Amino acid sequence: MARRIVRTIVQLICLSVLLVTAVFFLDLRYRLLPPRLHNLLPEHHAGSVITDITYHSCSRVAILSDCTLNPQEGWIRINKDVHLNQGWVKQGYIHIKRKKEEELDILAGERLVVDIRVGRLEPPTENGIKWETRPGGIWIKRQTKIVDDAVTGVDVLFGVDAVEVRPGWMMREGSLTSGENARITLRKGQPVEVVKPVLRLKNHKFKIIQISDLHLSTGTGHCRDAEPPSSVAGCEADPRTLDFIAKILDEEKPDFAVLSGDQVNGDTAPDAQSAIFKFAEPFVKRNIPYATILGNHDDEGNLSREEIMKITSILPYSLSEVGPRLGGVTKDKKGREGREGGVGNYYVEVKTQKGDHSAITIYFFDTHSYSSDEKNYGGYDWVKPPQIEWFKKTHASLKDHASGYSFVHLNMAFIHIPLPEYRRPGAPMVGKYRERPTAPKFNSGFKDVLANADVSVVSAGHDHANEYCMLDQEGEKMKMWMCYAGGSGFGGYGGYGGYHRRVRIFEIDSPADRITTWKRVEYGETDKRIDEQILVEGGAVVQHNV
Repeated sequence: MARRIVRTIVQLICLSVLLVTAVFFLDLRYRLLPPRLHNLLPEHHAGSVITDITYHSCSRVAILSDCTLNPQEGWIRINKDVHLNQGWVKQGYIHIKRKKEEELDILAGERLVVDIRVGRLEPPTENGIKWETRPGGIWIKRQTKIVDDAVTGVDVLFGVDAVEVRPGWMMREGSLTSGENARITLRKGQPVEVVKPVLRLKNHKFKIIQISDLHLSTGTGHCRDAEPPSSVAGCEADPRTLDFIAKILDEEKPDFAVLSGDQVNGDTAPDAQSAIFKFAEPFVKRNIPYATILGNHDDEGNLSREEIMKITSILPYSLSEVGPRLGGVTKDKKGREGREGGVGNYYVEVKTQKGDHSAITIYFFDTHSYSSDEKNYGGYDWVKPPQIEWFKKTHASLKDHASGYSFVHLNMAFIHIPLPEYRRPGAPMVGKYRERPTAPKFNSGFKDVLANADVSVVSAGHDHANEYCMLDQEGEKMKMWMCYAGGSGFGGYGGYGGYHRRVRIFEIDSPADRITTWKRVEYGETDKRIDEQILVEGGAVVQHNV
């Protein structure tokens, strides 16, 4: 009996070791464990200065090592493997030391970092201070004098096309040794407070550009279904996508941009932060306020939905919000915690030219990703009861704020996954219905809730090649227009008979209480307003082409 117990214990220990080892190696490659165990987001402590920085590499097969320098010596690891967790054998991390400024012992010769460079050759000496070399091609400059522009934050971004959009941050030239185009970015001085812009009518008008399904990668990415076919060879998805967006922004000069999901192509974005900064850069550069919602692919990389919204919400000109916690706690396929009502349910108001009254309220909803009840309703998810209740209460609370407006207050909404009503056969529409809408198979009644709250236009993304506006009506009563933006990114599919990437424009004319829409394309009739139509006239939903 005793032998049997001992044998069972030994077998259990061996099995446990085998399972731990298997999970360890699989997590190195596929990031199976929850992000909170990896602490992926870099720490940037206000009031601290960097006193040293280095690069440390190690073998992935060393089970007893997590590639971390001794924390007892003050080292803090920036948890971004410069190989993007793609190396089978090697991994490497930037480590920093930091201290509160008041804790520095300058008299004892303690120094702080005032600059960083990356490259094989030593940078030229400046102000008599020599550069110190560190592994990975890193050079740092340190001094004992406390200065306002000391380095206070260090981060790592990826890709030859990586950009830095955070105020006070700057990216250094050169890639870290053996990294996947890993770039050091640093902040000098204390964090810069980002002030949220206020949206206002301009000359009683307001123009919104809806950009959907950018599908940006970490790095330049590869084009899918590029048009014309002669442009396929050598096509880099992200540069071409962002060039298209920049061109339209310069030509249309919108007052506000809505990015309606799948900004990040999760499978090809092992560092989602780098992709997020890329989609923000065209708007930051042009001082255009923007807001985002999440699609079904954004969180398939290394960041959760909440982490993505948190990063986006603190960027310049961003009006994105994490939104309230709605419903109970859930877990996704990667074991990451979420909420039944999702993340990124919020609204923004467009105010009158000079006053504080609301002229337009724009609602944003998280339509989640894949079905939470695959057995009964396979496919994609739907807007949940906690979100519907939040919307009803929010809409009711905003009525008084809009009541003092001289004209008709207008409501719009943006989603990623379309409503089930988007596939109504025979409904009036303007634009092309190229693919069957991949709307949820379960109908939570959200469309009726929107229509009853006088939301006259709702616009989605998700189905890249659909770019129509469909009229929702009961008998003679026209209730709401349900539109698609059309896919804009070359990192996502196109296909469907030579589909051209596009964006949708909405223009609101306040005195006429009118909403007009049209589309702009990347290839073909690039100077034309495609399918221009009036959606709302005199505050009422109408069916009228321009």
